[in-house]
Amino acid sequence: MNIDIIGAGIGGLTTAIALEQKGIKTRIFEQAEQIKEVGAGIILANNAMQVYDKLGLRKIIEENGNPISSMNITKSNLKPLSKIDLSYFEQKHNTKNIAIHRGKLQKILIDKLKPTEINLNNKLTSIVKSENGYELNFENGKQIQSSTVIGADGLNSVVRQKLFPNNSIRNANQICWRGVTEYELPINFRNELNEAWGKAERFGFVQIAENKVYWYALKSFKKNANEFSINNIEQYFGDYNLVIKDIIKSTKKEHINTAEISDLKPTDIWFKDNVCLIGDSAHATTPNIGQGACQAIEDAFVLSECLHKYEITKAFSEYQKLRLPKAHQVVKASWLVGKMAHLKNPILIGLRNQMLRLTPTSVNRKQNDLIFQLAEI
Repeated sequence: MNIDIIGAGIGGLTTAIALEQKGIKTRIFEQAEQIKEVGAGIILANNAMQVYDKLGLRKIIEENGNPISSMNITKSNLKPLSKIDLSYFEQKHNTKNIAIHRGKLQKILIDKLKPTEINLNNKLTSIVKSENGYELNFENGKQIQSSTVIGADGLNSVVRQKLFPNNSIRNANQICWRGVTEYELPINFRNELNEAWGKAERFGFVQIAENKVYWYALKSFKKNANEFSINNIEQYFGDYNLVIKDIIKSTKKEHINTAEISDLKPTDIWFKDNVCLIGDSAHATTPNIGQGACQAIEDAFVLSECLHKYEITKAFSEYQKLRLPKAHQVVKASWLVGKMAHLKNPILIGLRNQMLRLTPTSVNRKQNDLIFQLAEI
């Protein structure tokens, strides 16, 4: 079996590794001219690290990242509102949660795929059913025939738009800035993810390597994202804890990435004949609970297991049955958290903060237990 994967993001690369370890050959087609180190970090939660453990990549990822044993929601002054102790899940699944530079992770995955054909500068423009499968047409004029296609081409997936037209992208009306900076965090923050919630805004930070911090900041906008300028970011978070202000100040403006936050309204069809969607192409989520890439990594594991066990149509059907309920749960939960984090009314903010403080540890643990549990195939 040969499979063509559209997209060389975390999901596409992980899927290729998982399939090739099952003896299934792949080709990857990526629209970018080169795979650059995007200035952002990524948190590989316990479920993602369980997959990388199965793929033989856990040790090298741990060596290149930083372990995270606590996820905290705080007030703008970094006074805790909610704390999730991840050590329980580390012991249960024998894997740590790792924060790592996205570029480092991409390099690890690509190095694992050295014999694999990764075709850069190949932007898909159309996918059409043909006698022998599918005809793929690219912007550079290339045209190929493919028997089986996996769409791993993200939120604005061409594969999804051409073959699965009944879907819609939802804008959260939030602007997000992401950066990586050289900064020495106080020792008590070095193995934690902290996210400070303010009024219609928030700021998160985590260490991804020694003296290297990944951070993200979000603000709600009313009409369009142009209401906010990257040049004023220090001012926007000027009343936050000194650590947060120092992190922003230490980051060069040209190294900060800006994007609007969107997701894919949950859709119930992820495959058609010999074409299947994974990751953001199937279930793009807002980044509010740190599960976007992790869910794509889970897709890679489940899909590879199904393709190893079943013929293609049955494999795609089983994959969808196993993954869709959990992925949709993550999308809905993440959307809700994003709305809660950006409340504006002071009374509602007070009630929210009180609810976070009073939520029992057992409830938080149960919710994360469901997220961190891999499907049984």
